[in-house]
Amino acid sequence: MKKLILNIALVLALVVSVSSCREVKEGAEGAADAVENAAGEAGDAIEDAAEATGDAIEDAADATGDAIKDGADAVKEGAEGAVDAAGNAVDAAGNAIKDGANSVKEGAKDIATDAKDAVNGAADKAKEEGSKALNNAADKLKKDN
Repeated sequence: MKKLILNIALVLALVVSVSSCREVKEGAEGAADAVENAAGEAGDAIEDAAEATGDAIEDAADATGDAIKDGADAVKEGAEGAVDAAGNAVDAAGNAIKDGANSVKEGAKDIATDAKDAVNGAADKAKEEGSKALNNAADKLKKDN
């Protein structure tokens, strides 16, 4: 575009500087050729710029599509990992609850067994003491009679 403007300015400068008709005619022909050449060069430059712009747009579109696809894949993988981690956490929590329940159950059984043993021991001791007291009372009655 700059070349076109510069060429036109050059042509105008040439036209103004020519003083004779013959020179004006020759200058005009030269200026016409120069304008024609400048227009051709400008057209070529515009075509090259359009091609370069089209290529850049295609490359940008491809890169954007690839980036979007990669981003979507990363999000999908992250979500799958989060689901797996959540599932593992739920499994671990379930196992911990089950283990805790089993421990409580075993502890309750142990307490019940200990309580039963204590009650049985106390009952046996009470029987022995009661038996001794009864025997002592019976002996005392026998002595008094």
